[in-house]
Amino acid sequence: MMNRIWIVLLLALSLPLPFSWPAAAQEKIKVDLELILMADGSGSIEYDEFLLQRRGYAKVLRDRRVIDSIRFGPKGRIALAYVEWSGPEFKEKIVQWTMIQTKQDIEAFAKRLEDHPREVFYGGTALGDAILYGVSSLETNKFVSDRRVIDLSADGSDKDGLDAVVGRAQALARRITVNGLPIVGEWPELEIFFKENVIGGPGAFYVPAYDFRDFEIAVRKKLIREIVGYDNVATAGR
Repeated sequence: MMNRIWIVLLLALSLPLPFSWPAAAQEKIKVDLELILMADGSGSIEYDEFLLQRRGYAKVLRDRRVIDSIRFGPKGRIALAYVEWSGPEFKEKIVQWTMIQTKQDIEAFAKRLEDHPREVFYGGTALGDAILYGVSSLETNKFVSDRRVIDLSADGSDKDGLDAVVGRAQALARRITVNGLPIVGEWPELEIFFKENVIGGPGAFYVPAYDFRDFEIAVRKKLIREIVGYDNVATAGR
């Protein structure tokens, strides 16, 4: 078993990432946190669930506790992006990397998120490919920080593409934290799957949503914790 795990990790580290690194790094903007929100946009997400997910993120971003958490940081600003994903070929950056420093920045980000039309993706749930995309996006953006986090939500486990542990190994090799938001529904084992296969890195944790009605509560809890940088608890529930 251990031999198999080592083989998977070695193969993961040998995989090329989807983007080429820039030949010379330009001067980057210093922030407290680089956070990429990666939401499940697959066909298994019904339209009403999609609306709950998008609106949940937008509402939580507007929560005063979020902007207060951002201001709490040494630099008082973070970098944020929002991506929807499904199978290996399907990812769309709904909101590009944006510096968030003021209430106006938050409002503009949330408005872009709400106004963007839904892209209906096909294919299975490719968690490993989603993590790999997040790694590439963090490596190639215009920001720099001591904390880089991929925030991954999904209502299922690996069904297509790379295994989650393969993507996670790439993230860990670059000291990128992967946090999770499993939308458990009728599959309680999804919590265990996220704990064992998805989350990893400095201060990694997951917060489950037991259905889409729980989603906003889980997002608020997770987002504030990610911004503040709590790292003394392994997992969190409701």
